[in-house]
Amino acid sequence: MTTTLPGHARRKSAIGLRGRIRAALALAVAAGLTLGAAGCLPVEPGSTGAPKIALLLPESKTARYEASDRPFFEAKIASLGDYEVLYSNADQDAAKQQSQAEAALASGVKVLVLDPVDSNSAVSIVAAANAQDVPVIAYDRLVTGGKLAYYVSFDNENIGVLQATAFAAKLEEDGATGGILMLNGSPTDPNAPLFKAGAHSVIDESGLTILGEYDTPDWSPDKAQDWVAGQITQFDGRIAGIYAGNDGTAGGAISALKAANVSPLPIVSGQDAELSGIQRIVAGDQYLTIYKTMRAQAELAAEVAVALTNGESVTGESVVDGTPTTLLDAVVVTRENIMETVVADGVFTVEQICTTEYAAACAAAGIE
Repeated sequence: MTTTLPGHARRKSAIGLRGRIRAALALAVAAGLTLGAAGCLPVEPGSTGAPKIALLLPESKTARYEASDRPFFEAKIASLGDYEVLYSNADQDAAKQQSQAEAALASGVKVLVLDPVDSNSAVSIVAAANAQDVPVIAYDRLVTGGKLAYYVSFDNENIGVLQATAFAAKLEEDGATGGILMLNGSPTDPNAPLFKAGAHSVIDESGLTILGEYDTPDWSPDKAQDWVAGQITQFDGRIAGIYAGNDGTAGGAISALKAANVSPLPIVSGQDAELSGIQRIVAGDQYLTIYKTMRAQAELAAEVAVALTNGESVTGESVVDGTPTTLLDAVVVTRENIMETVVADGVFTVEQICTTEYAAACAAAGIE
């Protein structure tokens, strides 16, 4: 049951990736994470009687949260027994997320699964949960303080390395001349500096010239588009590539390029393997994205949440800032391995990718 609160390099191998995910889950089980239905709890007025688990996601401009993280999490919770998910999305508003967390705690949730809008301001959410002995799982983004019960994410600095390595290699392969733009992530997202650091570790050694660099507020595609439009005016004919931190900002960059009639398009990177990003890759507008196994991340978070709800101890593959942690793998996706990654793993079907607009490009890429 789900309730919405008010206001509310190429693919390493799909088999190897899934094996790592299975290993992470097996480790959690071996550590005493027994997954089953909750015991009987007192029924609160207006409640179904099922233990409540809150899922607080940060925004909806990035398509993955509503399209992948939420449904995967809710489906896994439903498969584990009789639990109620209290879901809320903060729409990139830290104050709104604070109110949503307070409402969840007031409703008697047993666990908070928190993907913070702002890792610094979210410390107050963790403190409030700690005061009520409610465990907090940091989901995707690490909160910069408070006592956390678990952290599940990806090796975010390595994601920046993967992006930049494939990006720089393509520029070299094409013999591209000129410089690049770096379109980084949101200053309030604790993962963004890690992506950026990983990317710089490659780009700074590559000999590529950085013409301009921008930390995109809220990961906003519109703000990315506006900034790139200005850079096109300033560096007309000199932009060989755009390192974009995710698919949303990549889409904004490509919109600016097309509006300015830039042809051919520069090499553009992305991240998150959103459907629109995959389609841009098929069409040749975007070169790469990063496939992060959101299903594995959401399902592991759900399993840990149920275990904590039942008072069980949990252990991760590693420890980050004193918190049990599991960091999952990510894979570079280009036209060459779409079938072997996001299609093979059931993230998207060929029919979803190859709509009428993309049918010819799909056929040319062997995606059919």
